[in-house]
Amino acid sequence: QVQLVESGGGLVQPGGSLRLSCAASGNIFAIYDMGWYRQAPGKQRELVASIISWNSTTTYADSVKGRFTISRDNAKNAYYLRMNNLKPEDTAAYYCYADKLIYRSGSNYFTRNLWGRGTQVTVSS
Repeated sequence: QVQLVESGGGLVQPGGSLRLSCAASGNIFAIYDMGWYRQAPGKQRELVASIISWNSTTTYADSVKGRFTISRDNAKNAYYLRMNNLKPEDTAAYYCYADKLIYRSGSNYFTRNLWGRGTQVTVSS
């Protein structure tokens, strides 16, 4: 069984910082692409940041460039989103994802795309 577990959300004042973590558990062999989406009430889910595991190529939404940083620890199958200078418009539920996650079960390998359950980030004074 493989899953993603998120942590690190919460309430922060404008201008503050948070770090989100996402850990993949199970007999993980590799993950190709991982990152974070967010969804605010009444809005569509949007990609916030992503990182390709094997070459560390990163992608960011224009609205977070210069403020958010995604990083990963392949040895731990974990990745992180450091969010600085948070704004009220960053308030949303944040979901981590793993694309093309390869895991082993018995003597076989399988590929799945996974989502975390989400963690709430609220930026308010």
